[in-house]
Amino acid sequence: MQFDKVVTARGRDYRLTGAIEDGFAGVADAFAENYSAEEEIGSATCLYVDGRKVVDLWGGYRDEGRSEPWEEDTIVCMMSVAKGIAGMSFNILIDRGLVDPDKPVAHYWPEFAQNGKEGVMVRHVLDHTAGLPVVLDPLWKGAVFDCDAIVKALEKQAPLWRPGTKAAYHIHTQGNLLGEIVRRVTSKRFPQFIHDEVTGPLGADYQYGNLSDADLARCATLVPTVEGTLLAKRDTDPDALVAKGFTQFPDEPLPVTLNSTAFRRAEITSASGHGNARAVARVYAAVARGGELDGVRLMSAETVNDMLTEQHNQTECMQERPYHQGRGILLNTPVSVWMGPNPRAFGHHGFGGSIGMGDPDARIGFSYACNKMHARGDNGPRARRIIEAVYEAIRR
Repeated sequence: MQFDKVVTARGRDYRLTGAIEDGFAGVADAFAENYSAEEEIGSATCLYVDGRKVVDLWGGYRDEGRSEPWEEDTIVCMMSVAKGIAGMSFNILIDRGLVDPDKPVAHYWPEFAQNGKEGVMVRHVLDHTAGLPVVLDPLWKGAVFDCDAIVKALEKQAPLWRPGTKAAYHIHTQGNLLGEIVRRVTSKRFPQFIHDEVTGPLGADYQYGNLSDADLARCATLVPTVEGTLLAKRDTDPDALVAKGFTQFPDEPLPVTLNSTAFRRAEITSASGHGNARAVARVYAAVARGGELDGVRLMSAETVNDMLTEQHNQTECMQERPYHQGRGILLNTPVSVWMGPNPRAFGHHGFGGSIGMGDPDARIGFSYACNKMHARGDNGPRARRIIEAVYEAIRR
């Protein structure tokens, strides 16, 4: 049934639109409550249950000034939600036997075997234990937008510690490393591979870099908060490991960078994915059902199970937070990334509050996307409120 509601909060009216199936009104209520209980500006959420779309909602505004409505086809950068989509896509190569996670990266990328990296396995990149969480070469301000330059720097760099021994969240570099393996194996750049093998076949509106002018025009503007987040140390403690993760960013305020055409068109497959909740939920819906949706098979059920096998459950040293790590995706880690009551839930959150997740036991694919980014290290109360309503609905 159609959903149409106006929430009045902070002196503004927020129109929320979409569709829900019977039994999922509580999810719509939770989505609406974010506008009255939190600082929501614009957002979208979508839920698939056993391959069927049962919730598809959007609303609010695309811009901080609250003058441009969030439309059905609005897209937004969901930050590290990109890692989950990229990680699942990379597992397709493993499923096809084109990549062995237990082989050295240098087996596929010979130039990588410099400065003690001969022992870095593909699985170390997938689970953030490769010892390459930052690029030590300062390069130039804005080099983060140049994927090939970052790849060359990582090619020459020594690992910060013995690979496989310690987890450190590879904020941006994971995408560079995985992407170069993909390019060596398939002759395609990572965004093209993801389009050809995942988002294109599924009809999912999600992409990395090279946004067209028409796509730029439908982007929501990110409204980030720096205080209390991983970005705060960039200015207050430049010697911290997490601060070094942003050395190659432009020397300008974060809102300018994240909303720039350069960022939106950059190949940063760990962070610059732009899309909507509908697209992300659809990809997770396919994987949560054993790798198939609507006749499109991404990978075998066996590969899905292997991907969801715990690689480690460490407190990673980039942000000093626990991460329960699968092979290229996160497993449910309540203190950092709460994905409902089921331990086998998996996915990835994004800096600021967005999330994509699946649950093979509940057979769901879910996503929540927002443009007002919160000042928290976890996925926060807005996503949690909706996820709680999802599980309450499917338990009935």
